Amino acid sequence: MNNKAVYETPVVKERKEIKLVGLRVLCEGDQYIYEIPKASTTLQSQLPSIQHVVDPSKQIGAFVVDAQTKQEDGYWVCVEVEKYEDVPAGMVKLTIPPQKYAVTKHMGRNDEIKNSYEMLHNWIQKNGYNRLLKNWHIEIFHTFDVSNQLEIDLYDTIQ
Repeated sequence: MNNKAVYETPVVKERKEIKLVGLRVLCEGDQYIYEIPKASTTLQSQLPSIQHVVDPSKQIGAFVVDAQTKQEDGYWVCVEVEKYEDVPAGMVKLTIPPQKYAVTKHMGRNDEIKNSYEMLHNWIQKNGYNRLLKNWHIEIFHTFDVSNQLEIDLYDTIQ
């Protein structure tokens, strides 16, 4: 089996506001690769307690590259909801404003995701866009239960 990550040519997409409910992961930078999958498993087990889930088969990760406050620091493992109602204890809610993104798909291991981001960032620069590092970036996980077979849409916020 070939473990090489698959990378798709990026496209530009605009998304409307996204309401998220889930778990915040806050740890040392090199630990996110281990802590995010743990939070994902916990979120999946608690999914029945979250109301108004848009698509239970997808998890959404959110983060700010250049966090300016402690409230923005970390990584959020969430599901999209239509509206906030009775958010379960221990979970957080997060609203991502409407934004424009450069988007590519990463298929492969979680430790190879940095390579997909590097290719995406090169494409953004080559095509004359500016990355908005102080804005929310998202990752839409289509598979998230096997760390060596992930399928993730990477959304890098641009102007």
